Amino acid sequence: MLDYGLLGRWLILLARGQYRHLKIAAPDPAPRERLIGWAAHYLIGIAFAAVLLAIWGLDWLHSPRVGPALIVGIGSVAAPFLIMQPGMGLGIAAHHAPRPNVARLNTLLTHAVFGVGLYVAGWVLRLVQWRGAD
Repeated sequence: MLDYGLLGRWLILLARGQYRHLKIAAPDPAPRERLIGWAAHYLIGIAFAAVLLAIWGLDWLHSPRVGPALIVGIGSVAAPFLIMQPGMGLGIAAHHAPRPNVARLNTLLTHAVFGVGLYVAGWVLRLVQWRGAD
């Protein structure tokens, strides 16, 4: 499971011009790194939700389908596999992690769950909108 404090540390160091790390856990903790990591994680999730709507349009909210939500959710693994994990010293798709296949599977599963969450959120918004129309 990702420690969102490490995501925050990586982003703080990224803002200071340090793009790669041999081991992101090695530098001393940065102030508010956990808060920054969690906030960044949710903001990135919101951005991916916007991608879903940008591709499939607002019509998707009128009739949410699981396929587009899963495409965006599972497709979002490209970000950790190709950007975050290499930048944190784990290599592409966690190649250098102690148990790379476990790390890959966890990433894939959590992003698939995110896709399901997008689908559920679409239905919740649809039901709220339908109730509001009464």
